[in-house]
Amino acid sequence: MSTQKSRVALLGLGIMGSGMARRLLGAGFRLAVYNRTPEKAATLVAEGASPADTPLAAATGAEIIISMVADDAASRAVWLGRHGILAGVEPGALLIESSTLTPEWIGELAYAATKRGCELLDAPVTGTKIHAASGELCFLAGGSKAGLEKALPVLKVMSRAVVHAGPSGSGALLKLINNFLCGVQAVALGEALALIEEALRGVPGPFALEAAIAAEHCKAARPEDTNWSQIVKLYDLLAEVMPSPIVSLNRAVAIAMADGPRAALELIDELAATGELDDYHLLHAARADMLRRLGDNENAAESYEAALNLATNDSERRFLERRLREMRSLPQ
Repeated sequence: MSTQKSRVALLGLGIMGSGMARRLLGAGFRLAVYNRTPEKAATLVAEGASPADTPLAAATGAEIIISMVADDAASRAVWLGRHGILAGVEPGALLIESSTLTPEWIGELAYAATKRGCELLDAPVTGTKIHAASGELCFLAGGSKAGLEKALPVLKVMSRAVVHAGPSGSGALLKLINNFLCGVQAVALGEALALIEEALRGVPGPFALEAAIAAEHCKAARPEDTNWSQIVKLYDLLAEVMPSPIVSLNRAVAIAMADGPRAALELIDELAATGELDDYHLLHAARADMLRRLGDNENAAESYEAALNLATNDSERRFLERRLREMRSLPQ
């Protein structure tokens, strides 16, 4: 049977589950949905999903069943509750638990699934509501390779990456480790921001200003949320205490993000005219990007080629090659 025509059940239509469900509907899967508060399913039903009154009703007839709920208790209710999935799901169904749960509960659930003749993948995700809606989650999967292969056509619709973490329970454990590290980083960032703010109260030196610029980047969840105007002001201060062509180039790029590419291109051309950064590939790459954004494809291609001739990092070279091909394919 083609997985593209498989019936999928998704239990839990919260912040993450609703976005995941829309990705599945958009890919053409026959989708049954269940949520403890049925009102949350209304929009998805209007888009083509089949509503279910109980977890078991949603799972009946489904080949792949996905749970995305709040915690161990909610997961236990979905799988083992009075009208839970394992009370009557067909043997052979693939069960995917994508909630953030304890490895101990995943072990118990995997055993119950095996007794029912089903296989369980613990496949929690990293990402946010935005990533769920755009299909850019990362699944951390624990379970057999065969089970994961069966799940991949479904998981790929909702993700940018699927990582096989190891045997059953590995995904749940890796997710908890990931959450712990993120928590530590958040606390460390908070302490760092406090130190940076304290340092900026006096006469800031170059290291404090560079840290403040990095902090502005860290504060933003997405590049478009970055406070580029504040970063320009910090570069203005940095240019006073530590003037250099690199600082001037970075300031120009920040101006492009805050005010658009035209003003930045003028600054970059002035900097290029000095000859100080002739051998610096990022000068040519920045100039190319401004020209690209302004629609000057021919000159953008020339600058991308100049940057490519100077770049040595493999990742940067691949990016520049891709941009160069793009520019050459467009009208000159």
